[in-house]
Amino acid sequence: MSTYRFAAPLWQYPGEGSWYFVAVPEEISDDIADLTAGRRKGFGSVRVSVTVGTSTWQTSLFPSKSGTYLLPVKKPVRLAEGLSEGTPVETQLDLVDF
Repeated sequence: MSTYRFAAPLWQYPGEGSWYFVAVPEEISDDIADLTAGRRKGFGSVRVSVTVGTSTWQTSLFPSKSGTYLLPVKKPVRLAEGLSEGTPVETQLDLVDF
């Protein structure tokens, strides 16, 4: 299992649905893309286990138009960890099934 650690700000998608994301840094996104080439799921997604503070959950990263991956952060995690838009999110990502 490959593990990555980074901090990046939480931001809200401007469209419908109130989705919140953390953008995975470019160099980590590039590494994940290389490791998962030919094995990604629908829409180019990559299954991950995520830890932020005391919260751990499984989700998928999704590729963005800029070439980096986006990590969705659900409301229960944002509330449990006291995260709001612009907050730097200390994140640990573990690739699942790789």
